Amino acid sequence: MKKITAIFAALMLICSAAAAQTLKVDAPNLVATGENFNVTFVWEGENKPGDFSWTPGSGFQLVWGPQTGSSTSISIVNGKQTRSVKYTYTYILCADAAGKFTLPSASCTVKGETVSSQPLQIEVVSNGGASSRQQQDDDSAETASEPAAGTSISDSDIYLRLHLSKTNPVVGEPVTATLKLYQRVDIAGFDDARFPNFDGFWSQDLTPQGDIQFKRENVNDRIYNTAVIRKYVLIPQKSGNITIDPAELVCRIYVRTKSRGGSIFDSFFDDGYTTVRRRVSTSPVTMRVSALPAGAPASFGGGVGKFDISARLNRDSLTTHEAASLFITVSGKGNVSLVEAPKVSFPPDFEVYDTKAKESVDKGNGGISGSKTYEYPFIPRSHGDFTIPAVEYSYYDISAGRYVTKRTDPIELHVAQGNESPQAGLDWSAPSVSKKGVKNLGEDIRFISVKVPQFREKDSFFVLSAGFWLILLSLVALACLVYLLFRKLAARRADVAGMKTRKATKKALKRLRAAETYLKSNVYGAFYEELYKAMTGFISDKLNMPVASLSRENISARLREAGVTDELVADLEGILDACEFARYAPATGHDAMAAHYEKAASIISAIDSTMKNKKVSKSAGAMLLLLPLLIPSVCDARTDAGLDSLWNSAAASYADGRWEDAAASWTAIYDAGYESPELYCNIADAHFRNSEVEKSILWYERALKLDPSYDDARYNMGVADSRIIDDIEAVPQFFLRTWMRRLSYKIDSGAWAVTSLVLFALTLALILVFLLSARRAWRMTGFFSAIAALILSLFAFGFSASQRAYSLRNDRAVVMAPVVSAKSSPSDGSATDLFVLHGGTRLKVIDKVGDWSNVELTDGRQGWVKTSSFEII
Repeated sequence: MKKITAIFAALMLICSAAAAQTLKVDAPNLVATGENFNVTFVWEGENKPGDFSWTPGSGFQLVWGPQTGSSTSISIVNGKQTRSVKYTYTYILCADAAGKFTLPSASCTVKGETVSSQPLQIEVVSNGGASSRQQQDDDSAETASEPAAGTSISDSDIYLRLHLSKTNPVVGEPVTATLKLYQRVDIAGFDDARFPNFDGFWSQDLTPQGDIQFKRENVNDRIYNTAVIRKYVLIPQKSGNITIDPAELVCRIYVRTKSRGGSIFDSFFDDGYTTVRRRVSTSPVTMRVSALPAGAPASFGGGVGKFDISARLNRDSLTTHEAASLFITVSGKGNVSLVEAPKVSFPPDFEVYDTKAKESVDKGNGGISGSKTYEYPFIPRSHGDFTIPAVEYSYYDISAGRYVTKRTDPIELHVAQGNESPQAGLDWSAPSVSKKGVKNLGEDIRFISVKVPQFREKDSFFVLSAGFWLILLSLVALACLVYLLFRKLAARRADVAGMKTRKATKKALKRLRAAETYLKSNVYGAFYEELYKAMTGFISDKLNMPVASLSRENISARLREAGVTDELVADLEGILDACEFARYAPATGHDAMAAHYEKAASIISAIDSTMKNKKVSKSAGAMLLLLPLLIPSVCDARTDAGLDSLWNSAAASYADGRWEDAAASWTAIYDAGYESPELYCNIADAHFRNSEVEKSILWYERALKLDPSYDDARYNMGVADSRIIDDIEAVPQFFLRTWMRRLSYKIDSGAWAVTSLVLFALTLALILVFLLSARRAWRMTGFFSAIAALILSLFAFGFSASQRAYSLRNDRAVVMAPVVSAKSSPSDGSATDLFVLHGGTRLKVIDKVGDWSNVELTDGRQGWVKTSSFEII
């Protein structure tokens, strides 16, 4: 080990000695014709060089030199003394003509060895054709010519410029912006600096720390001292023409003054300098930013430039419930600072925490290269072998003009079982489990509807149909009938005579029960007395005749007028005769009494049945019989065996993965003239599985037009929307209109129509309560409740009718072509392209001209597209 150290030290000494044995040259790289400048050769070492020789070569005149000199420096650090000796050879040259010239090498001898300098190239400019002021001091080479004493400072003597590395980038492409000061005067300092805000850009200041350093630069054959005031990296965040505001700077400039006195001593002593303030500014700069092309992959992370990706784990071995981290590094050249974190799919039972980012940007390269490392902390909760799938990251390659996708290798890791068993001799309790919600691992459409639905004919709705109006009129007629019936019952209750007639049979039966008591006791006279009273009382009450008028002739006549048969009249007369005869004749026996009793009861019953009004309202009965027949089914029940077969075969094809066959079978049902929300949603599911996103959105929209409350169709359409390219922000609507639409979409049109009829029937019932009730409280309750029920019925009717109108509209469409350009007019030649649409975007058709249609997007923009590029919902 010591031998290796000694060899390494010897090599270092040899390298340092070789580095010291060089002859350095120091001279400006840019001078003006006629300008004197210094050329200095420097030798650094303990041994003094000898035989130094050098000639200026062509293009330069030797004004003076060489001037030799030496300097010694001694430094002591931590008690260690270091001594350094420098020998210099200085020449003053003058450039004769403009052009690029090479200073020859100089040579000298050190310890018998010849050492040479490197040739140096110098550019000579005419400096605008004007001779520069001769500078005689050692620093003359660092400043250009300045205005003469007492002259004004022009815009060409000092100005400020903003230089962009590129003026037509794409969104996200880094651009280096350099704010540079150009001057041909002496500057004492700066004041009141104002720099641009760079609206529309992400910006980062890359200006190095320290004092501003000037250097010579050739600008249009003139020498300027230039300095970088600020340096930025700009990343445009939007497309279009973006203007950068001017930058301003106040410079304090030394200007030579001269005395106007007549003495020659004034000219010698009074020449001096004064400070002048001058404001300089840049011109506004416009950058034309182009948008990124469409079709960005799902793994596009906003990177623009050229990048690579790598992945690693911070641990080689893992156990359950032990924290680890996955590091993803995106490195390269471009907008490194704006690169988004790649998406990583961890195994399901890995608990993942917030991602951390660490950025490393190379400012020396304009701030457009470097790397960004993302840390994904995680904890495995189960043991076993797991795989973290390959991580993809896509970026836009500016040079290639396309999106490029980079992938890491899949990461295999083994998670061992953690030591969770109890230790011997120690109390042990089961480890607690951290409860957490069930996370979504992915997103997919819901499965198809398998049960055969109730189909109906296309464009058929219950609301506003003949059956709807017939039920409505039937409800009104039934309410009128109930009203008349109750009024009739009230009038009947007010009729005293009629009430007496209706109670005649009841009173007669009561008297017959009294006669029956005498019959059981075999009391002959009392029995016939009660039987006679029962018969005459019944006739008096039934025919509404006074007892004094109850003669045999009057009774017979009135009974015949009431429709009683002659046979019953004769039987009645016979019973009355038997009762009168029993008053004067001896007892005829118990059997005769019982026979007369039964005969009297049968006569009363027969007369009552004959005279009772058995009329039943045929209109009410017919209405009650028709109502069940008038209530239509929301779905037409004409589902025959052929439709069932098509449906079941399509469901089987879908389950087997034959998406095209499933879509074809379900579409055959649609072509046969039948529809249902389940049918439309299943057709859309089949097209989605077959990667036909445009068609799936079309059929999802048709399902929701038929039934806005169909939750499966709305959910699946949300999944399909995530697969289309265009993201158009709709114009917000009035909140009440949005709220009413959401309320109307709770159920379908048929359900709202039935609800409106039920509420209308309730309204009629409450109106009847108001009209027929005798109590004031019930009447007020019925009145106000009827108004509320009527309003709700009208709302339900409006929701049903609005859904019907929306479903029958044909001005909504879905773009079916992969890409279509919207133009300013219906023509291919002279029209201007306004915007580009992709498959699956929704449109509103406003007008048609030939093969062209004027369409409107949800954000209000309009344009003309080919009618064949979209399909009406």
